[in-house]
Amino acid sequence: MSTIIDGKKIAQEIKDEVKTEVLKLNDQNLFPALAVIIVGDDAASKIYVRDKKRACENTGIKSVSYELPADTTENELLHLVSRLNADYKIHGILVQLPLPQHINEDNILLAIDPKKDVDCFHPYNVGLLSVGKPQFLPGTPAGVIQLLKRSGISIAGKNCVVVGRSNIVGKPMSALLLAENGTVTTCHSKTRNLGEVTKKAEILVVAIRMPKFITADMVGEGAVVIDVGIHKIAGTKNKLCGDVDFDGVYEKTSYITPVPGGVGPMTIAMLMQNCLKAAKL
Repeated sequence: MSTIIDGKKIAQEIKDEVKTEVLKLNDQNLFPALAVIIVGDDAASKIYVRDKKRACENTGIKSVSYELPADTTENELLHLVSRLNADYKIHGILVQLPLPQHINEDNILLAIDPKKDVDCFHPYNVGLLSVGKPQFLPGTPAGVIQLLKRSGISIAGKNCVVVGRSNIVGKPMSALLLAENGTVTTCHSKTRNLGEVTKKAEILVVAIRMPKFITADMVGEGAVVIDVGIHKIAGTKNKLCGDVDFDGVYEKTSYITPVPGGVGPMTIAMLMQNCLKAAKL
């Protein structure tokens, strides 16, 4: 019988832990604060920003929002980032992606002070992660590790397969599993016989942005399946699915994350943890 991993519950546990630590810092006259910048009117981005504000309220972290018009220039955005870098009352800076096409995302992310880079996108922080000495952990991959650990799932020695190689999830996910002594295979669009590789996984993490791509014939008996994807199901109003065909795969797994309610809540919980760490730094 498969166990559905409750990401909402575990995320709340982490936020409660953060709140306790924030109160301790408040007693020392330190008030952790996160600056969130959004440029334009992307609907999905607005939802993410709203959820981050709620998480800040839930943990006692101060949230400062900058909602800029779509025609904001790159120089104007860089000036704002520079100002926030210099503001000692701001501990974390998050620029919501994607940005409008006329703004170079790399230039903006590079401008953020690495000590305030709570998304862990700055090359400096990516480099620290790659050598096993991270300052911050990227939210979604770190959230996956916590889902596994807090569900009593051992990673050490396991055959771990990550499907996806993005800079945001796939690559850092492989690095964190390796840091936990997993034996890691990274798959992508050019991987031959993908189903044969995924079927050998004891822990399978899927982040490829393709709805219901992983089917039952691609999963081994008793596998732990972590689904990072999220998609709106065509023809429905609010129904969502992941990169994994949950209904087809469920019976073959020992543990599986749902969509929604699995990895998603963990990403924001780990962001709160990074804001706490940034304040301490």
